[in-house]
Amino acid sequence: MVLLTLETAGASALLMRMTAVVGGGLPRTTTTTRMDAAEPKKTLVIGATENRDRYANRAAHSLLQRGHAIELLGLREGEIDGRPIRTGQPDLPGIDTVTMYVSPRNQPVFYEYIRQLKPRRVIFNPGAENPDFARELRNDGIEPIDACTLVMLSVGTY
Repeated sequence: MVLLTLETAGASALLMRMTAVVGGGLPRTTTTTRMDAAEPKKTLVIGATENRDRYANRAAHSLLQRGHAIELLGLREGEIDGRPIRTGQPDLPGIDTVTMYVSPRNQPVFYEYIRQLKPRRVIFNPGAENPDFARELRNDGIEPIDACTLVMLSVGTY
């Protein structure tokens, strides 16, 4: 069960409180984030794919529909809505948000790359949660968020 509470905190800012309870146990994570709902954010989608059935693809489409600039990084080259899916670790200036669709065991290759991009935040989508890397990001001044990009976009907290 996930409890999501939204509160207004000004003209265009929202305060999101999210508590996840897994398997009927105690709350697993609680995240409180203040976000500007109106400002477009340049986002890097890690785990991008041309496969429309994958959530990374759906997130890329949803980000574009809401006016966000995107960069796409995947295992194979391709494109989503005319935007190239790149491989490797290209130089991408101005990234505000990284949204992660790669499992924790496949993330270490991206650790230093993400740090070099200096994003404001990294969103760990369901299945990509990584408490160890999240702790390292927090120590580096980058906000880690365990959340679903698609949900955040749909409720206006992105």
